[in-house]
Amino acid sequence: MIGIFDSGIGGLTVVRGIMDAMPGYDLVYFGDTARTPYGTKSSRTVIEYCLQNTEFLVKNGAKMIVMACNTASSVATDAVRDSFDVPVFEVVTPAVERCLAATKKGVIGVIGTRATIASGIYEKQIMEKNPQAKVYCAPCPLLVPLVEEGWLKKPETNMIVKKYLHPLKVRQIDTLILGCTHYPILKNIIARKIGKRVAIIDSSTAMAERVKAFLTENPDFDEKLAKTAAARFFVSDITPQFRKTAKWIVGRPIDLEPANTEGLS
Repeated sequence: MIGIFDSGIGGLTVVRGIMDAMPGYDLVYFGDTARTPYGTKSSRTVIEYCLQNTEFLVKNGAKMIVMACNTASSVATDAVRDSFDVPVFEVVTPAVERCLAATKKGVIGVIGTRATIASGIYEKQIMEKNPQAKVYCAPCPLLVPLVEEGWLKKPETNMIVKKYLHPLKVRQIDTLILGCTHYPILKNIIARKIGKRVAIIDSSTAMAERVKAFLTENPDFDEKLAKTAAARFFVSDITPQFRKTAKWIVGRPIDLEPANTEGLS
């Protein structure tokens, strides 16, 4: 199984991307809805949560781990890789690579949670690969709660997105990285507010392409993965709104299972 985890519902955009790019692969997902959002928490706490999430997925059959959370990827990737003997994928690098291929002027915007932006992970990776690039970042702490609450068509959401994007728009960026897997759910609003000339980089589809490429390059490992199109979806807290939004993201009804995390370190 391919194991995927996120702080909440946003990681389902990665699930959808993997399902579209690699139909038939067995998946197991864990959404830590009881402890979302991760972006407002300390690095130490996020690392602890990520180790617990990974342990849960491995115990439920995962043979590789996709960290479908930018906050987790920015602070906990090394800790997860050091603690588990399975391939671990983070969402930052695929998004950066796609962004650098898309940008024409090298003027790049990044939006993400406070923790992701504070980590500086996107600036670091972009500047390592293109020292001439100009990178402007904006924390958007309210977007994850708005998505989790299902406020996708509220006028307040439009206003908040516009306010968050304004500092990047005046910088005349030509490429915008959605540095949180929740943000593709708001992609249409973001596209309208940032303008037609800005290429939007969706980390969820970039991640799906990275996983597919890895399995193509490693056929022996690929053979270990079941391909019966089975998918299990665990959450640490189930709400009616999560059910509704999850169905909309994945594109089909899904059965949500309560996660039994007792005994995890």
